[in-house]
Amino acid sequence: VSRLGLSPPTSNHDGLGKRLFITHSAGDEGLAYWHWVEREARMMGVSLELIDSITGDERGQSNGKKIYSLADAYLNADLITYPSIYEGFGNALIEAVYYKRPVVANRYPVYNSDIRPLGFQFIELDGFVDDRAVEQSIQIIKHPKDSTKMVERNFAIAREHFSLETLEVKLEQVLASF
Repeated sequence: VSRLGLSPPTSNHDGLGKRLFITHSAGDEGLAYWHWVEREARMMGVSLELIDSITGDERGQSNGKKIYSLADAYLNADLITYPSIYEGFGNALIEAVYYKRPVVANRYPVYNSDIRPLGFQFIELDGFVDDRAVEQSIQIIKHPKDSTKMVERNFAIAREHFSLETLEVKLEQVLASF
């Protein structure tokens, strides 16, 4: 049974329960995009579950229904995906690193200029999912312990560049310049 209390994974020939959980509203990227994702998932035999109605900032109850935090979603995911071609800085990407989860990320402009040069180890996409990315993702899902070194390295890089301690030092430098 899914850790989020949803349906059990579907079984298939390779032993992986192919499931995609989407934690944000289907309309965030536009309904045409949502319909495309639904169609692609169906063609690939992937169970697609929109869980935005049971995902919130904090755990709790809403209309008698249990609400899970976004942290719950991160902690229970085998792999986090950011296939966006348009993105702001990438706070959600850094959140996935904070929760020490392997990441698939598209090389959107801000990622290329501000995040990628720092040395993070992600499965990278160039605007589309290719065989290499699929194979790397399968390896991570089948052998989660193999990704430990990668997620620990990513966490160390994030701590060095994006921690509150780093922010404090940078703010002190800015304030000292006045």
